[in-house]
Parts: sequence; C-alpha cells; structure tokens
Amino acid sequence: MNNKNLPAENVYQKPVTLKNIMKFAVPTIVMTVFMSFYTMVDGLFVSNLIGTGALSAINLTAPAITLVTAVSTMLATGGSAVIMKKMGAGLQEESRQDFTFLILVNVAVGLIMYLIGRVVMQPIFSSMSLSSEVSGYCSEYLERYLLFTVPILLMNNFTLYMIAIGKSQVSLICTAAGGVLNIVLDYVFIAILDMGIGGAAIATGLGYSVTAVAGLFIFSDKKNLLYFKKPVVRPEVLLHAASNGSSEMATSLVTGIVTLMFNWIMLKYAGEDGVAAITIIMYVLMFAGSIYTGYAYGVAPMISFYYGEKNQLKLKSLITASLKIIGAVSVLAMALSIAATRPLVSVFVRPENPVFGLAVTGNRLCSLALLFIGFNIFASSMFTALSNGFISALLAFTRSFVFMVAAMLILPAVLGINGAWLANPAAELMALFLSAFMFFRYKKRYRY
Repeated sequence: MNNKNLPAENVYQKPVTLKNIMKFAVPTIVMTVFMSFYTMVDGLFVSNLIGTGALSAINLTAPAITLVTAVSTMLATGGSAVIMKKMGAGLQEESRQDFTFLILVNVAVGLIMYLIGRVVMQPIFSSMSLSSEVSGYCSEYLERYLLFTVPILLMNNFTLYMIAIGKSQVSLICTAAGGVLNIVLDYVFIAILDMGIGGAAIATGLGYSVTAVAGLFIFSDKKNLLYFKKPVVRPEVLLHAASNGSSEMATSLVTGIVTLMFNWIMLKYAGEDGVAAITIIMYVLMFAGSIYTGYAYGVAPMISFYYGEKNQLKLKSLITASLKIIGAVSVLAMALSIAATRPLVSVFVRPENPVFGLAVTGNRLCSLALLFIGFNIFASSMFTALSNGFISALLAFTRSFVFMVAAMLILPAVLGINGAWLANPAAELMALFLSAFMFFRYKKRYRY
C-alpha cells in the first residue's frame, strides 16, 4: 500500500489508545448531541410558546423530514466509507474526484426532493384525520423546512467528511454554532416576531446551514486531506456509496414509518395528547441515542481506514475498546433517563397537563431500550465502515422495521398503551441478538 502522499501528521498513523479513540469520538458525540438539539429546541419553544397541538404537528411532519435525512445519511455514510477506503489504499487523487462528484449529487438530489415535497405535501396532510388547527401547523412547518433541503444534505455530508479528514473539532464548532443560532432564532422568531411554528422551521434550517456554508470553504482548501477537485463521473462510485449507506438510509426511513405508526396508535389510545407525549419521549430517546450515533460516526472513518490498510491489529483493538465503552455508557444512560424522567418531561409540558402523566410513564418504560440501542447502532455502522452494506442494511432494517413493527402490532393489542411504550425496548432486544450473531459470524473474515 502506498501512503506516501498522506500528510505527515495523518491521525490514522497514531496508535489505537483510549485517548486517541476519544479524540475522534468525543467531538462527534458532542456534535450529534447538538444536532439533536435542532429538533428538541423547536419542540421546547413550540410546546411552551404555541401549545401541545403545535408540538404534535412537529411529530406528524417527522416522516417527511426523515426522508430528507435518510437520503443525506445514505450518501454521507456510504460515500465516506468508500472514499476513506480508497484513501487508505493510497488512491488520494481518485478519492478527491469522487468526493466532489458525490457532493454535486447531493445538491441535485436536494433540489429534486424540494420540488417533490412541495407538490405532495398538501394532499398528504389533507388525507389525515387531524383537527384544522394541527393540520395547519403541519403545512406551515414543513413548507418552511423544505426550503433548506440542499443545506441539510450538505450539512450531513460535510459533517462526516470533516471527521474523516481529522477535523472533528471544526465540525463540532460548526455544529455548536448552528445549535446556538437555532436557539437564538427560535426565541426571536417565535417569542418576539410572532412567526409561529414556521419561524421554528426557519430557525432550524438556518442552524443547519452553518455547517453547509463552512464546509464549502473548508473543502476548498488544498491543504486538507480531502478537497474539491474537478469531478469524474463514476456511476459505480455512486452505486457503491448508495448501496453501502443503504443501512443508514433504511434506519432513517423506517424511523419515519415507525413514527407514523406510533402516531396512529397514540391517536387510537390517547388522541392528540398521546401524539404530544410520544413526541416528548422521542426527544429524550433521540438525545440519548445521539451519544451512540456520535461515537459510531467518530470511529467509522478509523475502521474504514484500517480495513483499507489491512491493519488487523488496530482494527481489533478499536472494535474491542468500542464495545467496552458502549457497554458502560448504555447502563449509565438508562439509569439517568429513568431517574430524570419527571424533570425532563416538565421541560416540555407542565405537570397539570394530561400529556405529562402519559409522557412520564412512557419514558420510564421506553428507557429500557437504552441498554441495547448503542450496540445495535455500532454494529450497523461497523459493517458499513467495513464496506459490507448488505449486513449493515439487514441489521438496520430488521431492527428498525421488522422487529419494531412486530412489537407495535402485538404488544399494544395485549397490554394497551403500555404495550406501545414497551415496543421499542422489545424491538431493540431482538435486534441485539441478531447483531451479536452477525458480529461473531464475520469475526474471522474481518479479523477484528
């Protein structure tokens, strides 16, 4: 392998120690936590300044928003794995050409998604059994959000590519700046300018745009490991990136479908109050899950690089250490979520509101899933980084859709609304068994 063109300070040449792993992971963990704030802050301001009806609308628009996230995640994670594998194999110029090509694909896809979204938005909301107030909130929020489709795609891609070239700190700064901007603009647009739920969507979009704009400057600098270069259209690169990142796309898409199903179940058992309650619980789970996702994003480029470099010793050390870290964090996350349930829920809704009791009970039951989520997220991400998109997609699809749908169809029918809260932990536990099976099945092949 020829790595003579890599910079002397290349971070991948350092030994695999807890300190060096966390140099990659901590910035991305903090970054994904900030990213989770984008939606959570909207919910916080909307719930307190507009009402729980508007909070329900944010959750009802989540499946459409998830579609945008799904496509960007597919191109970002799949493309990053493909390009960093080439980089590890010494194909630097080809990697830069492919990188530029994939970024342009993101722009084109974003424009297409924006146009389609504007056309199908109204018919979808009109077909749902919603009050006129909530339906109006849904349309207003999504219409504003779709304006930022291209920046959202670029943000997700530039975030991972910054991590891949060893600029996790820069990525973190951009994400933090976007989060702060989102918070400030939420207050200005909703509380001061009285722009309503549409102001929340615009604040979120502008927050996303910080990383998108910064990335254009960062990847124009030829001093970086990756930078913009005249693209070469290689359809096989796009196909490989899309197939390799399909698991992450499946996870996002299925999340939207499951969210839709949760909304239907909540409307059946508890009406629009139930939708507001599940929205709050999803915020809490999303916040905790962002820790695992951040860690997986942080170490994924390292896994891809060591795999391309054929360095089994570093690969094994990295994965072993990762499992230990995730195990410790999982126990702590579950304990904290259960202990802090009432304070967390009270941030969004007052105790006298009927949504409060629903959300408290639901969060305590759903928190059991935090014991398993981290391992499942890491397993899927690991196989993507190893360029085994099929197994990664299988794990993601069965976890997020097959097991989840089965649990949601069976448990609520038997246990009522408590069954809906337990569906997530049950699905994650089933997924953990499958993740463990695949991990040991491919251990000899990848020598981790």
